[in-house]
Amino acid sequence: MQQTDREENGREQARPTATQQHRRKVVGCLLRVYALQLILFGLLAWFVHVNPILPLDVAITRSFQQNSAPWLRITMLVISYPGSSLLLPVLVLLTAVFFWAVGARLEAVFVGGLSTASLLLNLLLKVQVSRPRPTANLVHIIQAAMGYSFPSGHVMAYIAYWGLLFAFGVILFKGWHWWRTALLSTSAVFVTLIGPSRVYLGDHWASDVLGAYLIGEVLLGLAVGFYLSLKEHGVLETPEALTRMKEQKALRSFPTKGWF
Repeated sequence: MQQTDREENGREQARPTATQQHRRKVVGCLLRVYALQLILFGLLAWFVHVNPILPLDVAITRSFQQNSAPWLRITMLVISYPGSSLLLPVLVLLTAVFFWAVGARLEAVFVGGLSTASLLLNLLLKVQVSRPRPTANLVHIIQAAMGYSFPSGHVMAYIAYWGLLFAFGVILFKGWHWWRTALLSTSAVFVTLIGPSRVYLGDHWASDVLGAYLIGEVLLGLAVGFYLSLKEHGVLETPEALTRMKEQKALRSFPTKGWF
């Protein structure tokens, strides 16, 4: 009798909880979305490799560039500037150093690691696809760039850095504080506008930007999923960080006990 009770208890413990079932459904749904994005990216990469100049791309850029308002031109230049200079690498380095200094070592590793992985993947894809950039005989080149065109390196880099900061803003903090709102808003603006900026400046075709969003979002999503798994298990967690999570009401405590 006791053995039967023990077996029943064991089966109940092995049975997944409602939270675990919900988590598996969410993860399964996300993986299917990522798989679809990878398929679409692969088809797009093959298509632009075979057909480097697409009439639709040319039409989109020309239509966008018809608006020559100074405010639009300045906005597009400002949005692209971090990725066109050393500012973005410096921001990545400073952010990683800051996280490490305050004891958030896992976050520091992911900030540096994801940006590096995104850069290497972008270089590899550009060499494989070998698509030329837009030329002055087709569209107005406001800001010239070197190298191949597909996928957009700026878009992938912004998703890796600003997109990850946005994810951290959602995951690590709670409550609507002004600094959290500023972090989420700034990150969202850069990720959203960098694509149109690259097209408007004549550095990329719209399909370059689309491809970068597709592959960049997959890379970010997989990185955030891996990060959450490690965070739940306390990997690289320091005593200072644990104490801060308990004392600061704005910080979310890990493990989350069902939040994820």
